Formats: sequence, structure tokens, C-alpha cells
Amino acid sequence: MKQSFYDLNYPDLEAVISQNNLNPSVAAILFNWHYKKKESIQCRDNISKSSLAFFEQYFDFSLPEINLVHESSKDRTVKFLFKLKDNHKVETVLIPFNNKYSICLSSQVGCAMNCSFCFTGEQGLKRNLATSEIVGQFLQAWRWLASNRPGEERILNIVFMGQGEPLHNFDAVKKACEIFLSQRGTSIGVQKITISTAGYIPGLKRWSQETPGVNLALSLHSPFTEKRNELIPINKKYPLAEVLTYIDAIPLQKKQFITYEYILIKGFNDSPDDAKKLGALLAGKRAYINLIPFNPFPGSRYESPDLDEVENFKAVLDEFRIPTLIRGTKGDDVLAACGQLNSKN
Repeated sequence: MKQSFYDLNYPDLEAVISQNNLNPSVAAILFNWHYKKKESIQCRDNISKSSLAFFEQYFDFSLPEINLVHESSKDRTVKFLFKLKDNHKVETVLIPFNNKYSICLSSQVGCAMNCSFCFTGEQGLKRNLATSEIVGQFLQAWRWLASNRPGEERILNIVFMGQGEPLHNFDAVKKACEIFLSQRGTSIGVQKITISTAGYIPGLKRWSQETPGVNLALSLHSPFTEKRNELIPINKKYPLAEVLTYIDAIPLQKKQFITYEYILIKGFNDSPDDAKKLGALLAGKRAYINLIPFNPFPGSRYESPDLDEVENFKAVLDEFRIPTLIRGTKGDDVLAACGQLNSKN
């Protein structure tokens, strides 16, 4: 079976070229063609016949296939359903802001975390995505924009907040980040990539030494053990206090924060006491809080709080001087909002 070109970061590609005595210039040419220009067909310009023959014989340049596209009529959010070679499917979301886009990438088919507020958790984990399948979501979404919204193909932020626990698929996610960050490749800024985790400690143990300086977001959702156990079952195995110990040890660049995601659920974790406990937990840390009103999905047992309850929760956090943003819901009309992704069909 051919290897996917999109599984290789730049050093990998250079090694393949060196080991097979090909012209070293081929690496830069291919990365420029497929990542900077985002061309879908194999590059044939300025490459020798022997190099062309080698890559045609041993490498696959295909990408995940766009199976379905849903466009929000409310806010122009775009949700893609990608079909993979083994017929598994994953969802990806383009979120518009200020004439630009953030892309929400999936890292697994389904998810093993089984979080009760998340539709993906109902799928269970099918398998990890390969680096090529992660990078492919970005490239195919970019090409869709170029074809369907010409002039708008500006994807400036990448968040690993789609289907799956990114740190449960550490190696593929890490290599995808290396490709996104490469000056030879897509040249995404290091502060423009955020990886979200539910608190998977085996991945957090590797973070400081192995992750290339990108941002981290923790799905916190409750400072109380029993509530967090219900929302995020792995809290029983990897308790919040231990998770925070690893996160606190991560070296941060200037102006870099850890983002703490907090899903607000009506009557469950949205009281002033919840806010005070959260504020006390994060006070003094280089923290940034995203408040996310719960987004209902088919069969969910939770409800979204009223706007005044969300504002009251934020007001308590403001007393602790922690930067806090209420994240507006986008794409909920096409089940593209936070916690609504589910590719089982």
C-alpha cells in the first residue's frame, strides 16, 4: 500500500528523499505545491523524471473526500462530513469571524472519553485519525472555500476541538501541528493553534517536551469532583487536581494563557457557588476562561441556561480578575456548535 504524502512532516520528507538518492530540492518544491499553493494534483514542475516516478510509485496524494456539506443559514458556519478510505466518517467545522475563519478539526473517529455533554461521546471510539486525515480536513476545507466562497479562503486559526480527544492521538496530532507550523508548509502562527483536552494525563505528561509551542485548552466544566465525574468520566481516573498540576508546569510564552473551557448547563453547574469555586481554583493562574452555553443535541438530558444566568456567572468570575469570554453559539442550526458533532449515520 502506498504511503500518504500528507503523513510526512518536512524532516520526514527530506529523509525519504535522501535515503532514495533523489534531488534534495524536491522537498521544498512538494511542500510549496501541496501546502502553500494547496494544489490537489501531484506536482510535475521542476521535478526530474526519476523523482516523479518514485513518488508516483510509492506515495498517495489523495485526501479525505467531502461527503456532505451543511451551511448555517444563521451565521455562515460550514460543517463538513468527510468520508475516509475505510468508509469511516468525521466532521469538521469552519467558523467565520471578521471575514476570516477558524477551523475545528477532528482527531479521532468517535471518542473514548464519553463526556455526557458531548454528542460525539455517544459514538464511542472507532479509531485514531492518521496525520494525513487531520491535515486533509484543513486542505479540503480551504479548497471548498476557494471554490464556493472565492476570496474568503483565509483560515487563520486551528482548534483541535472536533471529534475525539487530541492527546489520546498524540503522535498524529503533533505531526499535523508540525506541518501546519512549517514555514515550508501552511505557515500557521504558533499562537493560532489550540489543542483541547478533557484532561488526558498521558498526553499532558508529554506536552512540555514534545508539543511545538501551541496553545492548550482544558475542558474543565466543573470545579466540583462529583459534577465533573458526571460530565467527564475520565475525571475518576485522572482527577482535576492532578491534571492542573501538569498544566501548571507547562512553560508559557509571553502573552500566552491556558484556556479553560466551561460548558454552562442550566441548573447543574451555573450557580454563583460554581462560579466562586471556579474563580478561586483559577485565580492567580495565567488563565483565560471560555464560557460556552450548552448546545442541545438529539437525546441530550441537559438544557442551556438563560442569557442572564450566563452574564451573572461571568460577573462572579470578573471579581477574580480572570479574563472571561462568553462564546457565542455558531452553527447550532446544522449541529455544528460545540459538543454537537456526531458522524455516526
